[in-house]
Amino acid sequence: MDLFFKRMQSPIGEISIFAGEKAVVGLLMGQHDKKGLRRKYNLAREKDNDLLVKTREELQAFFAGRLKKFTVPVEFTGTDFQKVVWKSLQSIKFGQLATYADIARQIGRPAAVRAVGGAIGSNPVSIIVPCHRVIGSDNSLTGFGGGLPAKQLLLEIEGHTIRNLKLISTEPSRLPRNSN
Repeated sequence: MDLFFKRMQSPIGEISIFAGEKAVVGLLMGQHDKKGLRRKYNLAREKDNDLLVKTREELQAFFAGRLKKFTVPVEFTGTDFQKVVWKSLQSIKFGQLATYADIARQIGRPAAVRAVGGAIGSNPVSIIVPCHRVIGSDNSLTGFGGGLPAKQLLLEIEGHTIRNLKLISTEPSRLPRNSN
């Protein structure tokens, strides 16, 4: 598979988008590379393709508050468990929040909260697959591949108020409800 990347500037700093011809496979924020994406995608060539252009446009619209849902296709490389967790993140809509325990319940593994946290921390397509919408059960912002200041800004774009890395206001109706 040919792999390409493009850099863009954003309110949270430089973002590198990695994609093949059919799907986005990675998004790297600045120098934050806890997931090893730079090494994993070291053969990617810096070149625009239609998908990278569309992804950049959607990210710019998101940062401007005009985009609520990404439409670019994503492709995951990971364990079956990680893929299930990442897929569940895609059900958290713009402005909604979930806790790690919510995600564990949603995937039918209520005791796997730490494993869910590990999978979320390995999400290769942050922002587009919205791991920034997952917070601690005490309303604290927890780890984020782009750093906590970036997570705070992303949540503020979505209408949340945060002080001292804690969510201080949201409408309860915006929180996802789990049936499990």
